[in-house]
Amino acid sequence: MFKLLGGLKQYFKWQEIQTDNIVFRLHNTFTTALLLACSLIITATQYVGNPISCIVGGVPTHVVNTFCWISSTFTMPDAFRREVGREVAHPGISNDFDDEDAKKYYTYYQWVCFVLFFQAIACYTPKFIWDAVEGGLMRMIVMGLNIGACKEQEKCNKKQILLDYLLTHLKRHKIYAIRYWVCEALCFVNIIVQLWLMNRFFNGEFLSYGWEVLNYSERTQEQRADPMVFVFPRVTKCNFYKYGASGSIQKHDAMCILPLNIVNEKTYIFIWFWFIILAVFLAGLIIYRGIIIFVPSVRWRLLNSRNRMVPRDVAKTISSQLDVGDWWIVYMLARNLDPIIFKDVATELGKRMELNDPDHEKKRMH
Repeated sequence: MFKLLGGLKQYFKWQEIQTDNIVFRLHNTFTTALLLACSLIITATQYVGNPISCIVGGVPTHVVNTFCWISSTFTMPDAFRREVGREVAHPGISNDFDDEDAKKYYTYYQWVCFVLFFQAIACYTPKFIWDAVEGGLMRMIVMGLNIGACKEQEKCNKKQILLDYLLTHLKRHKIYAIRYWVCEALCFVNIIVQLWLMNRFFNGEFLSYGWEVLNYSERTQEQRADPMVFVFPRVTKCNFYKYGASGSIQKHDAMCILPLNIVNEKTYIFIWFWFIILAVFLAGLIIYRGIIIFVPSVRWRLLNSRNRMVPRDVAKTISSQLDVGDWWIVYMLARNLDPIIFKDVATELGKRMELNDPDHEKKRMH
């Protein structure tokens, strides 16, 4: 199992140069690795036993197992609330009396590993898009200044190059920032769409799955029906038809055990909680970005809180004279540069911007 999941470690490598934030990485890195791990575990059926084992008389067991796995099995929903051992043999298992309307069919279990894999691809897509459009800009302008231990002359030269870049490329980074924020919004859309699709995949029972599990222990014994067993039944039924010796059609009623659903129910209860938490984080992140865009007065506070060594007046000068795209570049530099180096860069940038400000020149003359 360790070798099987060892290939996922590349998703958790530390990034020397950060071009995104922690919530973005939780969606693109952790969630992708989580879904791939779940897909691998469910695919590796040898670690959890045979996916299905059916009990039936008069037909070879392996034939029925294969047929019921590739077709579908069913339960009787009204039998989940009956007493096991007295009224029914197992939760959801009772005589169907050929009433098709009373049956609930399960066909998802053949597709779970594939669905999880495609969900992982969808979660990684925003990062793939952002890496493509970012183009290594942040790494290029940082120039190794994220590490403060370098020769003083080299440090001064790189700081000068960085300052010249910032001053000669004013008002040219708005698209850079917008592209990143669009990728963040895409993460939120992806989670919402995936929740909706999983709900469709499980016949409208996924969105309430977590709440039902939480409320299960609070119900009275008479009202209790394990929601995990209802969505992921461990015992189901399957009808197998074949021709008898006289040419008549014979019906064989098989009872099938689905041990893989024990893994499925635990996997999806964790996915449900994680996706709800992630959706809340992403919604909060979008609101936070909206505040940055539409309330410019908070930008200098964010810049100052990122590096307390930067004086407040410097943070105010930079934030007031830069548009939102240029401000975002400076803010990301604060995350990537060595703190002392960024303080020097920000202080010098503030001085030069004041000198180039016509209003500042008029104030000095007065």
